[in-house]
Amino acid sequence: MATINTNFQKLASGYLFPEIARRTAVWQKAHPEAKVLRLGIGNTTEALPQAVCDAMKQKIDSLGNRNTYTGYGDEQGDTYLRDELVSYYKRWGVELQSTEFFVSDGAKSDAANIQNLFGSDNVVAIQDPAYPVYVDSNVVGGRTGLFNKERGCYDGFVYLSSTEENGFIPTPPKQKVDLIYLCSPNNPTGSVATYDQLKAFVDYAIEHKSVIIFDSAYSEYITEEGYPRSIFEVEGAKRCAVEINSFSKFSGFTGVRLGWTIVPKELECENAEPGVLNAMWNRRQCTFFNGASNIAQKGGYAALHGEGYEQSRALVAYYLENARIIREGLTNVGLTVYGGVNSPYIWAKTPNGMESWDFFDLLLDACHVVVTPGSGFGPAGRHFVRVSSYGHREQVVEAMRMIEENLKI
Repeated sequence: MATINTNFQKLASGYLFPEIARRTAVWQKAHPEAKVLRLGIGNTTEALPQAVCDAMKQKIDSLGNRNTYTGYGDEQGDTYLRDELVSYYKRWGVELQSTEFFVSDGAKSDAANIQNLFGSDNVVAIQDPAYPVYVDSNVVGGRTGLFNKERGCYDGFVYLSSTEENGFIPTPPKQKVDLIYLCSPNNPTGSVATYDQLKAFVDYAIEHKSVIIFDSAYSEYITEEGYPRSIFEVEGAKRCAVEINSFSKFSGFTGVRLGWTIVPKELECENAEPGVLNAMWNRRQCTFFNGASNIAQKGGYAALHGEGYEQSRALVAYYLENARIIREGLTNVGLTVYGGVNSPYIWAKTPNGMESWDFFDLLLDACHVVVTPGSGFGPAGRHFVRVSSYGHREQVVEAMRMIEENLKI
């Protein structure tokens, strides 16, 4: 008799972003004349860099010719792209081997799939607030108890509190944990960790034979000096960390789909010596994955150097200017805001202790602006909303005008 994975039934509610879409659709049906301004989901809106488009078109042309057609590539990613990623990391002073890179269809799937390498009895520590996939994938993987409605979180997780008081960068847990999810620049808070803050986690992980799963998907948004773009800039990190990154927010690949994960050969854990986890992830990818699109990989290669890199950096600058406009607009109406300097996200405190979903409704009703309720990222987000800078400039400007003219707090 077939049975289901009952861990799915532990999931507290529908996935955050479809729920936002559902609520927005209901509101828009009731207000068909209204123009909704969307600053919620972090979906890029501007055209792909031209050099990236040209590279993918060339690949498509080669696929249309029998003499240059290619089918399956390496499950780990095409060699030329992994070699280019090695060069890319050298810009930050990080030396890696091409066999430590695994190209995928994006950071989100890797962030969920990487936990397949670890036992279901591993104790997981997660930043609070956190990107939902870190939480939900481990719930489905059987590493938690039930959702605790009183606490607003899952029993069995260790939550690393990220608050105004600590600048939204937590400190290592006091108890022993096995897996630690970190994201810097952080989604949703927009905070970015210093070298010393990351070093504290690296030292902790080495001491306890823990593994850090580090999401650096927004690393190209770091504009200020003194912040690592990769955890591997931190001494000792290759012994205890996996890094996940993506072309989605750097080069606009949200629909193209391309990312990578780094599993160092030095990585070890309590029952695996150096080399074992790298070999396991290689086996996992070869067994369950046929490799990323060869068209997308050509685009990714173009994005990492020359004109493609410069055009991608210009795309990042565009969204960061949107973030500045949002920060300024929200500050003008008296809201307390964080992020938006080294990140495309602004973490805005709700007025008068309002619950985040209530503030979501208020902004939609009064200003026709959609944001993301902070409670969807964890209990520490109850009194915050995440505002995304991914949007056309004219839409961002109009959204701030609507908020400044219509929001009464």
